Amino acid sequence: MLRISRADYELIRKEAEKSYPQEGCGILLGTASSDCRSVASIYPCNNADPEPARRYSIDSLQVIAAQKLARSVGHDIIGFYHSHPDHPAQYSETDLAYAHWPDCSYIITSVEQGTASETKSFLLEGLEEHKSFAEEKIEIAEFV
Repeated sequence: MLRISRADYELIRKEAEKSYPQEGCGILLGTASSDCRSVASIYPCNNADPEPARRYSIDSLQVIAAQKLARSVGHDIIGFYHSHPDHPAQYSETDLAYAHWPDCSYIITSVEQGTASETKSFLLEGLEEHKSFAEEKIEIAEFV
């Protein structure tokens, strides 16, 4: 399960709308237990992919900066988020191929004609040659 504050959930959706018609992306910072990841904050990133309308990529320097920020307050990177312009909030084969952080959440927000619609989260399970995504419940709380 992914637990996130309403404010951070809405911020992810607004970031997705702002990035349209390209994919927006960012990093989830927080804490994780065996059955729940709790988002403490989000770290919006620039989409570094050469084809930002079709894919997303987060520059390694942004990942390092997010990791340093998280560690400075006792948190970790617990996931990532990105948008799908005019496509469903369902992971693609490319999303799975480019996912390399096991036990992390991957949030996808569908943006239809510039408006965020459905948002889903998927947990990356397994290691490289045997990895898969499992849809996970998103619990939206007033505060996390």
